[in-house]
Parts: sequence; structure tokens; C-alpha cells
Amino acid sequence: MFSVLVAYATKYGSTREVADTEAARLRERGIETDVRAAGAIDSLDGYDAVVFGGALYFFRLIREGRRFLSRHRKALSKMPVAVFGMGPIEDTEEQYVGARTHLDKSLDKNKGISPVAVAVFGGAFDPTRLRFPDANAGTRNMPPVDLRDWKAIEAWADSLPEALGLVDD
Repeated sequence: MFSVLVAYATKYGSTREVADTEAARLRERGIETDVRAAGAIDSLDGYDAVVFGGALYFFRLIREGRRFLSRHRKALSKMPVAVFGMGPIEDTEEQYVGARTHLDKSLDKNKGISPVAVAVFGGAFDPTRLRFPDANAGTRNMPPVDLRDWKAIEAWADSLPEALGLVDD
């Protein structure tokens, strides 16, 4: 049986919800799957593959995500990895392209990690949940938004067993 780690770096919980959904889809395919916060992971030993998801704020992968990639770069370079970013809260092509560009920059800084699949999904934003320094006059008056496309998220998750090489021939 294959074992996959779904690691996530989230600020307010939206990325965790997507990670949980992806893990559930992998489990439906009979793949043993753990979901853990990126900052709480000491080792990748025992996993056949990793799915990593990170929140993008102001087009930058949050610190916990950058640290995970850097700290586990050597192990991640030796196993199949899929990566997703969460972030655009404006539903425009420009926002998605920008988010993908910045996610790719974070990956490029970690030479050797070569994801077999990369995706960017729309983010969720609820100004009532923000903490300092994100809660400021400019953000408090913004309307809540949730651009997570659950069908696209599930479809991407369903493509991962093949992409990660976790299908017995």
C-alpha cells in the first residue's frame, strides 16, 4: 500500500480545508494518507509521495510553506511531489497567472524539487477572521469572498495517484 503525506501551510484555515478534501479523495482510491501542518513535520520518512499546499498572501507563499520546502528539500527531491497554491481572491486571469508565477518562484528557490503536478486554486477571504497585521482599515471593509472551485480541487486530487506514480500496474 502506498503512503502519502498531504502537508499544508495555512494562515486562516482555507488551505487546510483543501488539503483535507484532497486527502479524502486519495483515501477513496485506497491510498494511506496523512494530513499535517507543514510546520509540524520533522521527517518525510515512510512516505512514498508528498502533496504540499500553501497559502499565497500578496502573491507570496507564506513563511511556513517556504520553510517546509527549504527544510525538506533533499527528501522532496527524491520522491514524487505535487504542489498547490491557494490565493487569488479576485477572479481574474491576471491574478491566477500572478499567483502561479510566484508559486513557481518559491519552487525555483528549492533546487531539486520537481513537482509532477502544480495547481493554483482560488482562495477564501473573510475579513472578520483576520488578525494583526492583516486586519487593517483597508481589509476590514472588504467583502468576504470564496473562490475555491471544489470540483476543480477534487478533479486535481483525482489525478494525483497517476501523476505521483501510485497506481499499481
